[in-house]
Amino acid sequence: MYALEQKILAEGIVLSDQVLKVDSFLNHQIDPAMMQLIGQEFARLFKDAGITKIITIEASGIAPAVMAGLELGVPVIFARKYQSLTLKDDLYRSKVFSFTKQIESTIAISKKHIVKGDKALVIDDFLANGQAALGLADLIHQAEADVVGIGIVIEKSFQPGRQLLLDKGYRVESLARVESLANGTVTFVKE
Repeated sequence: MYALEQKILAEGIVLSDQVLKVDSFLNHQIDPAMMQLIGQEFARLFKDAGITKIITIEASGIAPAVMAGLELGVPVIFARKYQSLTLKDDLYRSKVFSFTKQIESTIAISKKHIVKGDKALVIDDFLANGQAALGLADLIHQAEADVVGIGIVIEKSFQPGRQLLLDKGYRVESLARVESLANGTVTFVKE
């Protein structure tokens, strides 16, 4: 997605050869126009998949997931990384290790929001090692629902997440595929 790549080049900050900071438009401050384009692109890519739910993880996946849900006309469920007072019973739970934060979290969604036979699209902001996507897929499988695809805003293609997901049989669609962050420069995968 050319517009997203240009936004990354203009506003992304390379913190190391492993970390790209995009908090000016994606995961702290949100650019609504860019999120709308992202939602439209996910809807275009998955329009024929029969999606009934979109599943994401709080908090950075919510904006692109909501925009995709708006375009596709389906509800969006976000997995919580902690239990709240109002979300404590009848939950599907999975464990996820965060590469960025270097911690393991338990994520959960209510059993009443995803049911057997749902066709779920997973959407997340970044793909690095694939652990968040696998955790979300695990929640979907616990509900006896189907994962119809995994939509990623920014994929760090130099990390193993994409291959891990492909090896498990998932369809992965990434809108921007970063090949390298070496020498403080963002290089994209040429398709």
